[in-house]
Amino acid sequence: MNLLARTIAGVGAALAAQFALAQGFPSKPIRIIVPYPAGGTTDIMARALQEPMQKSLGQPVLVDNKAGAGGAIGAREVARSAPDGYTMLFSNNGPSSTVPILQKDAGYDSLKDFTAVSLVSTAPMFVVVNGAVPAGTVKQLIDYAKSQSNPLEYGTAGIGSLGHLSSELFARAAGIRMTHIPYKGQAPTTNAVLSGEVKVLITTSSGAMNSHIAAGKLKLLGISTAESSPLAPAGTPLVSQTLPGYVVEIWFGLLGPAGMPADVVAKLNDAVGKALALPELQSRFSGFGVVATHSTPKRLADLIADEVPRWTRVVREAGIKAE
Repeated sequence: MNLLARTIAGVGAALAAQFALAQGFPSKPIRIIVPYPAGGTTDIMARALQEPMQKSLGQPVLVDNKAGAGGAIGAREVARSAPDGYTMLFSNNGPSSTVPILQKDAGYDSLKDFTAVSLVSTAPMFVVVNGAVPAGTVKQLIDYAKSQSNPLEYGTAGIGSLGHLSSELFARAAGIRMTHIPYKGQAPTTNAVLSGEVKVLITTSSGAMNSHIAAGKLKLLGISTAESSPLAPAGTPLVSQTLPGYVVEIWFGLLGPAGMPADVVAKLNDAVGKALALPELQSRFSGFGVVATHSTPKRLADLIADEVPRWTRVVREAGIKAE
């Protein structure tokens, strides 16, 4: 058999194997790796999908926590798994966009080593200031920052967090100087902006934060998404109305290894969509501060493809180094 014939035969065999896999999928339990410890919001959301996805797929769906290295350990395991749809990753902006930028030894490439299946949930970042800051809009905050001799302090949940990168992106888009004050988690950052220890906070919403906004102790100036969000009070402005192009979306989604058959992706995507259509699941997700969001695989893939160069640029320009 000459080289051309062997190549054609090889391609044909591979396509036949993929077709057979897709036709019989799933024939055994599916494992969803959560790259964080059990009990956190990411883990709880993944487990909320288990029962409805099992009903759709006719096979057990198992959640397996593989925490460590900011999510890199779990993501790396999925990237190195067989692309058969039986080992999946419940990911977010961190493992799929920012971690490999900050950790050169992460061991995987966000753009090459995964197959996008579907978004699961999304949320905006809130731009919040201490109640004493003389600014009621994003424009007024920018003007206030420019009028000060010292940079405004902003808090984040840690070096390299999405809040850190989003705040640096905000400062660059606005042409202002801000000083980073890292904390350990969201609760301390909320306390810091409440006390005035920091003036600005760009972060996810929470019940505690919303109550402080309603009481006037904090001021919500805008949200980071391209469209209004049910998680924000009605009429909350978009940051992009003042800073065109400033759009940051917190997301959670399902991915698998690179090279998954399209029919397998479609079956998993359909199962996610049916789960997210359930009113009780939508209500539960809202309680976590996110919106249940089904999407095409392409939308999730495009989102990651947009984020990686953006955050690479921010990390480089701001000189951010992982702890």
